[in-house]
Parts: sequence; C-alpha cells; structure tokens
Amino acid sequence: MNIKVYSQKAEPLHDLDLSEKVFGVAVNQELIHQAVVTQQGNERQVLADTKDRSEVSGGGKKPWKQKGTGRARAGSSRSPIWIGGGVTFGPTANRNFSKKINKKMRQKALAMVLSDKLAHGSLVVLDNLDLPEFKTKSFEAVLRAVETKVLKVERRDALVMSDSKNEKLKYSARNLVGVTVINLENINIVDLLKSRYLVTTEAAIKNLETQYSK
Repeated sequence: MNIKVYSQKAEPLHDLDLSEKVFGVAVNQELIHQAVVTQQGNERQVLADTKDRSEVSGGGKKPWKQKGTGRARAGSSRSPIWIGGGVTFGPTANRNFSKKINKKMRQKALAMVLSDKLAHGSLVVLDNLDLPEFKTKSFEAVLRAVETKVLKVERRDALVMSDSKNEKLKYSARNLVGVTVINLENINIVDLLKSRYLVTTEAAIKNLETQYSK
C-alpha cells in the first residue's frame, strides 16, 4: 500500500509506503460514532443554569395563613407554581457531559477515518508545508495547485495538517473559507470527519504510523 508524495506545486515526487495498521483498517461505523460522541461530550460546556426553589431569594414568610382565607394553602411565594418561583427539573450548572473511551478504541477509530480517506482518494501528501512568509496568497497558491492537479475539485473543503506547530501556515490560512488548519498534536476524529479532504505532510504521515502502529 503506497501513496504519491507531491511538492507544493503539486508535482509528483516519489511514492510513500503506508502501514496497513493505520491506512488499511476496515471501517466500523459504531466505533467511529462512539469516538465522535465522546469527543463532543468532553468538549461540551455547561451554559444553561436555572435555580430551584431553594436557590431563589425571598419566600421565607408564609404568604397567608393556612386556613380561613378561601384560597389554596401556600407555604412560600417561591414555589415552582408561582411567578418568580423556582424551576422544577431545570438545567443546572453541575451537569457533567464528559464520556470515556478506551485509548486503543479511539486510535482505532481515527485510523478507520484515515483509511477511508485514502480509499476514496481524499488524502494528499506533500513533501512539506514550509511557507516563505505570513501571506495568504502564498498558501492559496499551494492549495489551489493541489485542488486543480491532484484532487481535481472546485469546491474547497480541506483539513490541512502540519507535522509540527506552524505559525506561518496558521495565519496564512485563517481567512480562507473551507480550510481548517491543525498540527499533528491536535489531530482528532471530529475535524477529520468535518472536512472531505486531508492535506498533510510526509513527516506527519510517518509520525502517525509510528504512534498508531504499536
């Protein structure tokens, strides 16, 4: 199993052998779904927070006496059935959306997505992604060459992954629509699935194989 490595001008350079353990894994939809749900749950923030009757201020005094008024008995004006009262079964700040997944399962799910991209011709490997300066035009030229000569697509929907932290790449691509930039340390299954194409470097591929072939 191999893939063609291209220059930044989208010119073929050489073939790169790929590990079957990372790029030849059969897809399991249930495992991928579990990995996605786990990541999204761990990233979810608790925003909504309501007060129950014990947290609403006031209401300490009994509104009226228990008997003799002809009205329904009431013990507090902060009852959930009163305007301004507490909320029954409302969302609270102590909710926990975090989930757990086995490390090997998470890595296997990620390998499945990488294998799927290779199988469908959605993976492009470049020799490097070194830009001469902080300039959108420079990166646009690289991406346009890849889209035109290799992927042969017009609609841009790419995840660009560098093998290390690359500030020039990050800031040169931030104004481009349909482009997401991450480095290898931040690879995750949600970003891989959101973007149709993955453009990465030869060094990143080798590091992935070293990490996930164990």
